[in-house]
Formats: sequence, structure tokens, C-alpha cells
Amino acid sequence: MKKYLVIAKWEFLEKVKTKAFLISLFLTPLIIFVFSFLPGKLAQEEDKNIKVIGILDSTQIYFQHLSEKLSSLAFDTKQPRFLVINLYKKTVSVSKLMSEANKDVLEKKIAGYIYIVQGPATKPLVEYRSLTVGNFQELDIISTSFNDVHHKIEFTKLNLDPEIISGITKSIEVKSIKVEEEGKVSDTDFLTKFMTSYVFIILLMITIISSGGMLIRSLVEEKSNRLIEILISSCSPNDLLTGKVLGLSLLSLFQVAVWLILALAFMGSSVVTFINFDNIPLILVYFILGFVLYTSLFVGVGSVVTTEQESQQLTSYLSLIILLPIVIAIPVMQNPDLLLAKIFSYFPLTSPAIMILRLNNVSIPLYEIIATLVIMLISIYITIWFSARIFRIGILSYGKIPSFKQISTWLRKG
Repeated sequence: MKKYLVIAKWEFLEKVKTKAFLISLFLTPLIIFVFSFLPGKLAQEEDKNIKVIGILDSTQIYFQHLSEKLSSLAFDTKQPRFLVINLYKKTVSVSKLMSEANKDVLEKKIAGYIYIVQGPATKPLVEYRSLTVGNFQELDIISTSFNDVHHKIEFTKLNLDPEIISGITKSIEVKSIKVEEEGKVSDTDFLTKFMTSYVFIILLMITIISSGGMLIRSLVEEKSNRLIEILISSCSPNDLLTGKVLGLSLLSLFQVAVWLILALAFMGSSVVTFINFDNIPLILVYFILGFVLYTSLFVGVGSVVTTEQESQQLTSYLSLIILLPIVIAIPVMQNPDLLLAKIFSYFPLTSPAIMILRLNNVSIPLYEIIATLVIMLISIYITIWFSARIFRIGILSYGKIPSFKQISTWLRKG
């Protein structure tokens, strides 16, 4: 067996048995699940308790209709959402009524109250006053209910049938259809396209960071205990470089495979509904090229550092570049032909993630796909060439991080 394969096998078997790897194997998907699924789940959850809310209608126009509307709303269990009380009294000033209502809210006698006052241009001003301003779902229900009541009253004043007008003014959903090559169309919704791209970008980011981190930690550890000198005495630097990259890359891909199996096991067929399979082969090509490029960069970085602190400092800059596509994911999906999106498509370090985003949202010309792939391949070749030359000398260097002048000397000697 060739020496680099022996090194790759050793790296894989040694790292796969470590506690840190086994913990990350199951803890990472759990963290992703918590941060991606739990916020949405909590946002969808409703408070099933009946809420007592008041209406302080200084116009005395809307209370009756709004009270009936809100009282008719119910949960799936048929339990009413609101218990409505009238806070308006003719013999008491509005300011005093508001003061009393505020006190009731603070003492939690009522969940909140709707304050209605006549505004400019005959339009009412409506406020919902409560202990929190963050319950958007509840605010949307109250806002929709009031607008329905307001429209009904105004239509009645004009002797128009509210039911007919409601049918005419009802919103009609406009569906987005993507026109593809040769006149084909795709009705895959935006959420599915976005989730497909986002999942692959997240996987790419985690795979790069985990494999790069393991590679650098491995090099730093072997440098610190002088094991690297023993390895170099029994194999060439190129064999050591190839073996480490191959072994740790297989380890990362094994990790991703386990995560995908866990996702299918827990979510089943629901995973399929959130994945758009139209461009999967091309997405996988960009995924693999991006992974190889960043792994090559981590090799060059890892060979010149001697401490964990130095490695974290240098790899943090690479991590920021990896995170950039996640930050601009939504703008790129909404406007995939923006000049900035195209520039990032041709920049090797951001090309994989940005192209994955654009592929699912717009028909990209063949020449652009070929150009970005060629740039990626050339970049990988140049990066591997530079990293291999730095690795040959840097792997046996100790002390402080070498300067750019020293690294350029190493490149010429290599």
C-alpha cells in the first residue's frame, strides 16, 4: 500500500475514535436543529389561554362590531381567543379611562386594550396597548379584525353590500414560476429553492471548518510533540500532505453522511419536500470543489503555525470568508443577477456558495458555469502548489509565524 494511503487510513481511524469527534458527530446536528427549527416552532406556538382585552372606543362607532368580531374568534379546540370588555364610560374623561386601563394592564387584570380615537381625514387611529409589543401574531389578528369592521361600516354608509365588496377586494395570490431553458417552467416555490441552497451552504461551511480545524490541530499537535519529525523521516512531505488531506477529508465526508442519515431518520419524507433536486449534480460539483480549495488553504496555514492560538487567529479570517455567503444569502436569492452577486460568483473563495444560491433561482448561462468551474480548478491547482511548497519547509519550522518574506523564500526553494 502506498505511504499516503497508510497515512490517510491512520488519520481517519485515529480521529474517528476520539471523544471530540464522537461528541461533534451528534452534538452538531442537534445544535443546527435547535437553532433552525426551534425558533420557527416557538414562533408558531400560540398561547391557548383566553385573553381578557378591553376596548376603549372614544368614537363610539366601532365597539359593537369589533367586540362581536373578536368574540367570534376561537382556537382549534373551539375555545374562544378573547373575552372582550367595554372600557368606555360617558361620564368619565378619556384620559382618566386610559389611566385606569393602563393600571389594569400593569396589574394584569386585562391582557391589553384597544384604544380608538378619531384621527385626521376622518380616519381612526388605533392602538393596542399591552405589556409587550412583540406578539406579532396577536397584533395581526386585532389589526385584521379592526380593518374588517372598519370596511364593513364604511361600505354600509355608502349603501354597498359588504359581502359583495369583501369578495371583490379579497387578495388573490400571485404564484412565482421560473422560466427555464427551452421554454420549460418550474413551479418550485422560493422557500424550497432557498432551503436547498441554504442547507448545502451550511453543510459546506461546517465541513470546511471542521476538517480544516482538525487538520491544523493535527499538525500543531504533531509539531509540539515532535512526532512530525518521525513521520517525515519515514515518508516524503508530499505523501504526508496527501495522506492527511485525504484522511481528514474522508472523515468530514463521513460526518456529513451520518448527519444526512440522521436527518432522514428523524424527518423522513418531509426532508424531500424542502429539497429541490433540479440542480443537485452541479451543486455537488461546486460543493466538492469548494471543499478541496479551502482544505488546501488550511494545509498552507497549518504548516506555518506552532500553537493552537496562532492557528485560531489565522483560520478565523478564512472562517469569516466562509460565513459571507450566509450573510448575503437572501439578497442573492432575491436578486441573483446583481453585479455584486456575479463578482462573488467569479471570486474562488465565495464562488461555490454563491453559485449554489444562484443555480436554484435563475437560469445561469452555460459560459458562466464553465468560467466559474475553470476558475475554481485553476485556483485549486495554484493553492495546492503553493501549500505543498510551504508545507515542505513549514512543517519542520518552529518558533514564531514566518514573515511573508520567509514564505516567499520557501516558495522559491521549493
